[in-house]
Amino acid sequence: MNNRTTIITWLLDSDPSIRWQVMRDLTGQPDTVVAAERSRVASEGWGARLLDRQTSDGHWDDDQEHGWMTTIDALVLLKTLGVDPANEKVRNAIDLVQNRVTWWQLDGRPFFDGETEACINGRILAAGAYFGVASNRLLDHLLGEQLEDGGWNCEAPPSKRSSFHSTICVLEGLLEYEKTYGSTSAVTDARTRGQDYLLERTMLRSLTTGAIINQHWMRFAFPAVWHYDILRGLDYLRSASVAPDERVTEATTLVKARRDEAGYWPLDGIHKDHIKRLSFDIETDIGHASRWNTLRALRVLDWCSRPECTGGG
Repeated sequence: MNNRTTIITWLLDSDPSIRWQVMRDLTGQPDTVVAAERSRVASEGWGARLLDRQTSDGHWDDDQEHGWMTTIDALVLLKTLGVDPANEKVRNAIDLVQNRVTWWQLDGRPFFDGETEACINGRILAAGAYFGVASNRLLDHLLGEQLEDGGWNCEAPPSKRSSFHSTICVLEGLLEYEKTYGSTSAVTDARTRGQDYLLERTMLRSLTTGAIINQHWMRFAFPAVWHYDILRGLDYLRSASVAPDERVTEATTLVKARRDEAGYWPLDGIHKDHIKRLSFDIETDIGHASRWNTLRALRVLDWCSRPECTGGG
């Protein structure tokens, strides 16, 4: 077997959430085969275990301090795993969130109407849209918060400069909204401006100084939670069918550089807030080959395979 075949075989020897995305994104299996594998996510492995952890009050954590954030983390992770939104077990879980989870801090606002910070609300919009319960109130709120430079920031106002972290969260939410409900000029225009915010900064550099903003963005943790890194940013662009150009050359070259000698990408870390709040094990062997990072890196490099994108190599 050649190296890619060996890696694909290793990826397929895994959880249904990995297998169905490998079949869709890397091996081009027929839709019926992909759908059959995807249907297993709610009943086997990580997806089933995560669904089973929901409590009777709709949360994934009854703690007053972290319950809402843990529920957001769980819903976004279920989306990342690709659980089928139409599955009966999944529908029951979403119904519990809709019927029992509110923001008591905000006069009992429904959960999917969101709270006050763009980085949180982008993730809520992404989950809500994926599960077919997105709030137009939340969408309008996020559209109204876009800054002049094209992105978003949880600290705006008073901040007038966007944050990569907030921007990627909102972009993923807007994209999921369009995938579920169709495109509108307002959403598409906002998303295009947000993408340009990332691309103008070549996915990692300050527009003012040209310096790399955060060295951690070149190391890949999973799950991402609210954190930006270049692999997450590139995978968003791929998912949004953005045509790659020279503005992603450096970022894709850096992704390539993280590959080990055997052709796999390591798990570079696990974000502390994931451990603190959701504390749900997906991959734990830091420094060793990660199926999630390898899957995401391979599909990003497949998307960005032209010389003008990869720098010719």
